[in-house]
Amino acid sequence: MHLLKSKSLIAALAVTASVGVAACGSSSSSSTSTTSSAAATSSAAGTSSAAGTSASAPASGAAANVSAESFTNNFSAMAALKSLGASGKGKIAAILPDTTSSTRYVEFDQPDIKKALLAAGVPASDIIIQNAQKSDQTFLTDAQSDITNGASIILSDPEDSGTGSAVEKYAAAHGAKVIDYDRLTLGGSRPYYVSFNNVTVGKVMGQGLVSCVAAEHIAKPQVIVMRGDPTDNNATLFYQGYYNGVLQPLFKSGKWTQVAAPAGTWTPPTAATEFEAAYTAHKNANAALIPNDENGAPIITYLKSHGVKPNTFPTTGQDATLTGLQNILTGYQCGTVYKPVFKEAQAAVALAVYLRAGKTPPASLLNGTTADINEKNKPVPSVLLQPEWVTPKNMNATVIKDNFVPASQLCTGTYVAACKKAGIS
Repeated sequence: MHLLKSKSLIAALAVTASVGVAACGSSSSSSTSTTSSAAATSSAAGTSSAAGTSASAPASGAAANVSAESFTNNFSAMAALKSLGASGKGKIAAILPDTTSSTRYVEFDQPDIKKALLAAGVPASDIIIQNAQKSDQTFLTDAQSDITNGASIILSDPEDSGTGSAVEKYAAAHGAKVIDYDRLTLGGSRPYYVSFNNVTVGKVMGQGLVSCVAAEHIAKPQVIVMRGDPTDNNATLFYQGYYNGVLQPLFKSGKWTQVAAPAGTWTPPTAATEFEAAYTAHKNANAALIPNDENGAPIITYLKSHGVKPNTFPTTGQDATLTGLQNILTGYQCGTVYKPVFKEAQAAVALAVYLRAGKTPPASLLNGTTADINEKNKPVPSVLLQPEWVTPKNMNATVIKDNFVPASQLCTGTYVAACKKAGIS
């Protein structure tokens, strides 16, 4: 299916696209490996010219001091980039994948990217943010239209590598550069990649389930192992982290039992259908690895409808959505992987501003490399950010402190008492 999809998209490159309607709003097939060390940073800096970026020296002054650790929720690090933001040429476009796999694209990525661009001195007239609404063709058409309308930099987050590769080929042929945002395009030509360390995201999720099984005293874990869309490289990396890195040894030892492994999806109703079939076939199931909060929400509703009580059937999640956090507070989800999107957005914007100004990003910003396994493990210079496991115990010190989800939004109605118990006010 992917091969046919990729061929049709690449063929579409020959077609002159008309200007698409921007759906302003929101928001990864095989695994990649990542490194995040001083040696990796040095490697990233040393390979940037070969990857297609300008060979000029990093900009002087404060901007050269921006690092992967600079980004906070007040966006203050962006001020150091204002001279670059004002001097660069061309528009910066961000194309996000959908509005269904996670509410993050609407609630965080879109506004945070815009906020970071403005804070970095990029004029509002040079900012384009779109959402492809889960359509590969729309994603490609948006990129073509953006480049026609003067975009010199594209922040690209397609749902699959076939689409991403088509965008990157089109951009290269028309003098624009692409930064892979959140998902790595396998076999792509991008100079840089920005994301959370997605294998680590999976490991954090798997370790979270282990801690929850212990806390909820599940004596003989009978686990349904869910996954995201298998055509999404991020989903593969998450799975590599939680299954290969954490769960498989437990299953192999006999301490835990895997009772079902549905095919995988990022569409919540489909995830619910997959879970229902697995649960119906395995009534002894008493835990589930669910890869994000959106897929988890209808599954938790289903469990409630079948009389499952709080803190008796641990489930996991990702993205720290409002619904996910509320399910955690009430004991139906044991935790979520928190990824501060404001850091990812600022890191991507910092790279974009450097490229737009014809400068090479500083080594302090590029803190790792990611291997593109479709390109003989070619190392892609990367900014790799770290996730965190959130439960009621640390919710106040993480997502609430960062104003990722305001307490006033979280602690309403039936959740007031749960927030008070968790020390959230």
